[in-house]
Amino acid sequence: MEIYVNARFLTQNMTGVQRYAIELSKQLKRLYDDKIKFVCPQNVVNKEMYDGLDAIVIGRHTGHLWEQWDLPRYLKKQGNPLLLNLSNSAPIVYKNKVTTLHDITFVRHPGTFSKAFVALYRLMIPQVIRTSRHLFTVSEFSKKEIGSFYHVDPSKISVIYNAVSGNFTHIEDKELLRNKYFMAVSSVKGNKNFIYILEAFSKFSEKSSDICLYVVGDLQSNSFKTIDISKYLSNPRIKVIGRVSDEELVRYYSNAYAFLFPSLYEGFGIPPLEAQACGCPVICADASCLPEVFGDSVLYCDPYNPDSLIIQMNKLTNNVKLREHLINLGETNVNRYSWKASAIHMTEILVKYLELCIYCLLYTSDA
Repeated sequence: MEIYVNARFLTQNMTGVQRYAIELSKQLKRLYDDKIKFVCPQNVVNKEMYDGLDAIVIGRHTGHLWEQWDLPRYLKKQGNPLLLNLSNSAPIVYKNKVTTLHDITFVRHPGTFSKAFVALYRLMIPQVIRTSRHLFTVSEFSKKEIGSFYHVDPSKISVIYNAVSGNFTHIEDKELLRNKYFMAVSSVKGNKNFIYILEAFSKFSEKSSDICLYVVGDLQSNSFKTIDISKYLSNPRIKVIGRVSDEELVRYYSNAYAFLFPSLYEGFGIPPLEAQACGCPVICADASCLPEVFGDSVLYCDPYNPDSLIIQMNKLTNNVKLREHLINLGETNVNRYSWKASAIHMTEILVKYLELCIYCLLYTSDA
């Protein structure tokens, strides 16, 4: 029996959720070959991955309407096969499905999203959970969060960890090495704690004149217009890089003195793992899933106290051996995670539900 994958992620811009979906889909395609089908709406933005997965465009609609109307109608015509959803949402009325819910940030930090988004997810997610045969999530932390908030039996939730692709590896760049810099990825989302980084570095730079802060990401977003960051950006040692490709991101990770990630809430936390894969030490928050994912391979800071980050930045800049030690620990930590291993683990669970589907079909045909 075939597995169908809800590939609406091919129509969305890249975030950690889409990266998870794409990387696992590539591995599942290798494992299942023509026994797995990827179906998506017509407004595909990731053309390369669309071709690589041999995805099938179905339906007339896009977005949630496609997912809730076109997708279940199509699946019914295919004999109600098992549907795998990798990106939080799923067709509510279709019950032969397993679904990945990455985290419940919209519950814990609702200000991170628009009111409309939070309202939609507050209504949709409980129904998705109720009508899914099984749930996947990306860390034990998220498993506990989902289980406790929605009162889900732990046996119904399996952890399938993120990883990093082979493209994230150390590449030395002499031009970038001319300036010593900390690196951060900008996001206005409240849980990412971006203003905390700017405040801490501004204080840090008053006493340390030989290191910069490079900010990767789009600061022209309408979201940033609600927050005044001009007083920080007037600091000549804070340099805004803007949006970059994955290739450029690898270069910035590889040549940074350290990567700063004081996020208040994460389901997994892919960026610091990418940094470690590129040989970059990490300072991250002692919060949510991060201690689980990174163990002793990073320096931790209190995400509510900028002075805590300053202490760790000073500790790292004053101790070359500590930095080298963290690079080695980071490499070991990265090796704990593999997209292939995660896909195999997912497959082992999916097989149980495929067997159940076959049993149900045989039972129905005999009756």
